[in-house]
Amino acid sequence: MAKDKKLVEAITSMDVDFAQWYTDVVKKAELIDYSSVKGCMVIKPDGYAIWENIQKELDKRFKETGVQNVYMPMFIPESLLQKEKDHVEGFAPEVAWVTHGGLEPLQERMCVRPTSETLFCDFYARDIHSYRDLPKLYNQWCSVVRWEKTTRPFLRSREFLWQEGHTAHATAEEAEERTIQMLNLYADFCEQVLAMPVIRGRKTDKEKFAGAEATYTIEALMHDGKALQSGTSHNFGDGFAKAFNIQFSDKDNKLKYVHQTSWGMTTRLIGAIIMVHGDNNGLVLPPAIAPVQVVIVPVQQQKAGVLDKAYELKNQLSGFRVKVDDTDKSPGWKFSESEMRGIPVRVEIGPRDIENGQAVLVRRDTHEKTTVALAELDVKVDELLKDIQRNLLEKARSHRDAHTYTAVTMEEFAKTIEEKPGFVKAMWCGCQECEDKIKELTGATSRCMPFAQEQLSDKCVCCGKPATKMVYWGKAY
Repeated sequence: MAKDKKLVEAITSMDVDFAQWYTDVVKKAELIDYSSVKGCMVIKPDGYAIWENIQKELDKRFKETGVQNVYMPMFIPESLLQKEKDHVEGFAPEVAWVTHGGLEPLQERMCVRPTSETLFCDFYARDIHSYRDLPKLYNQWCSVVRWEKTTRPFLRSREFLWQEGHTAHATAEEAEERTIQMLNLYADFCEQVLAMPVIRGRKTDKEKFAGAEATYTIEALMHDGKALQSGTSHNFGDGFAKAFNIQFSDKDNKLKYVHQTSWGMTTRLIGAIIMVHGDNNGLVLPPAIAPVQVVIVPVQQQKAGVLDKAYELKNQLSGFRVKVDDTDKSPGWKFSESEMRGIPVRVEIGPRDIENGQAVLVRRDTHEKTTVALAELDVKVDELLKDIQRNLLEKARSHRDAHTYTAVTMEEFAKTIEEKPGFVKAMWCGCQECEDKIKELTGATSRCMPFAQEQLSDKCVCCGKPATKMVYWGKAY
């Protein structure tokens, strides 16, 4: 049995060192490997399969709202990037530059896209002429490069995978409606598919996207009490349109500027899944995005009929993502490995089970075991997967709510941030000076001004002046 436990013993307890626990899990569960390119990771098959499932579900939801996929170049000429001043200043510290083509210096250096607003704007300026051309509802799946100083697998790497939606509209009202629509799409996706509850709200002006009029966000709380920005949706107004001269003839035959939006989610969602649901045995994956939903472990597989029965059960469970672990490892090792990889349901079948016409089901989230008749296996597995999906969301929501606090004075705020990791709800006057001071004193940043506002007091937690907004604050990844 000692050998069987080796997999889980290799994981640092999350209560001892959460950062090391996270690193152990992404490595031991074989989601990633480190590469020779500093700050970049190799996403291994299991990690990429999670991203594929995320991509598939998001893409379906995008298309249901009329969005079409396109692809833009990965290089941006410096002159193009310079057209929107606030935008380029926001990204300048993270830009990677290409200065040579082969052996020859380039006449103009190119940046490797950190994001594609300028490319879409350049394209829209040539492609949009009339109100009949609107709206443009485009999205691209690609990688981007941002030269981060400190990196961590999935959460922050120099190259990462994402989707970026870019839309153009005839009116400000349409653009705002699309911005909110996509944020709600993201929030519903996180809760329904990733079993991850989120707070929906607007970023402060300090935290908004460079060049945007307004940035909306969904914020999730990780197991260690830190926040993670999990998706953003930006209303650009007509600022980019004026910088790039994106105009159209309206129905009254007058030239007008388009109003634009942008919205994105990245592979950091995989990090979020790990940190919201994982435990000291490894991954705990929501069934909706698990690469393997059911693993069948034949016990005493060397005995006649056991492996055959395992594959017969696989056919019976063909409506799910299922595999048979027919390796020559011991059953105990297989149990530990399936837990490490976060497979939601394990089916154990041995000679005695076959004789009794039954199998043992083990759920990953609670480790609860149930004996079920083989004839009912597919029905019971379906019920179990749905219950696990529900339970993970409820558990994560309970954890978030239990680690969300309220502060009405600065003393109370600082004490809470220091002693109780989590979200802190507090009133704010709207001045950046107070926002900066809170960060300086506590290390906490404004996460969002939630759509669901509460009147906790009538004074700013920092300066005591009249408050205008209730804000979620916290330390973040």
